[in-house]
Amino acid sequence: MYTRNSNFLNNSNVTIPRRRNRGHAPNVVEPELRTIVEVAPMAERTMEELLRAPTEGYGEAIVLPEINADHFEIKTNLLQLVQASPFHGYERENPHAHINSFKRITSTLRFRDVPNDVIKLMMFPYSLEGAAKVWYEKEPPNSILTWEDLVTKFVNQFFPPSKTTHLKNEIYRFTQKFKENFSEAWERFKEMLRACPHHGFTELTQVDTFYNGLNENDQDSLNAAAGGNLLSKTTREALNIIENKSKVRYSRNKSNVSRMNTTSRENVRKRMKELISLRTNFRP
Repeated sequence: MYTRNSNFLNNSNVTIPRRRNRGHAPNVVEPELRTIVEVAPMAERTMEELLRAPTEGYGEAIVLPEINADHFEIKTNLLQLVQASPFHGYERENPHAHINSFKRITSTLRFRDVPNDVIKLMMFPYSLEGAAKVWYEKEPPNSILTWEDLVTKFVNQFFPPSKTTHLKNEIYRFTQKFKENFSEAWERFKEMLRACPHHGFTELTQVDTFYNGLNENDQDSLNAAAGGNLLSKTTREALNIIENKSKVRYSRNKSNVSRMNTTSRENVRKRMKELISLRTNFRP
């Protein structure tokens, strides 16, 4: 005998049209049939299968494009080279520096018919450890399609905008420390710039910020090195003057320290000889 229920059980793709007559009660058969169709496959599975953890949704976050090259593989020694300097996600670590270091390593790899970005996508997960590795493993499957996607996600995770704002404010407030010489102040200022490579400061802003943060003596010394007034120079010339002055001052400091060490050693030797002479003269 032909029945509606038997027909829909044999064809689960069939949908029941809504009743057009608004005067009648809602169709109460549709939910009943949908429940039967959905529960039937579950009833055919064992309890062990139903309790088993699902395996769907555990794909890699990075989607690698197809490679047309034959016999292409990443050698173990290359992976070890990448793993030698991993990024852990510590507060003191700079993701920009890690990206630059990783790019220097992978830029030396050349494979025919294999774009370098594909190589970087394949190897980057091996450069992560600790919290950074956990971050990558939690990224949604198939969410990273290009190298630019990966860099953006990675930097935003470990170098958020709040950190950028903090470091830029530190640069703006740069002030030469007490007993910090010109060379030390310049090296510290450059390190602050390197810590925030996307600071966006022009060379003019860098020179102006550094100059205004110096004490009066070093400002006068810098103007003298510039021939009277640092503002009379271009920004590029000013940066060269600062760099050269830093090197000269550092060289003098090193020579002074060397002379002091030499003098100290000579004084020690001289004193030792005097002690030996005194012991010899006062022997019973």
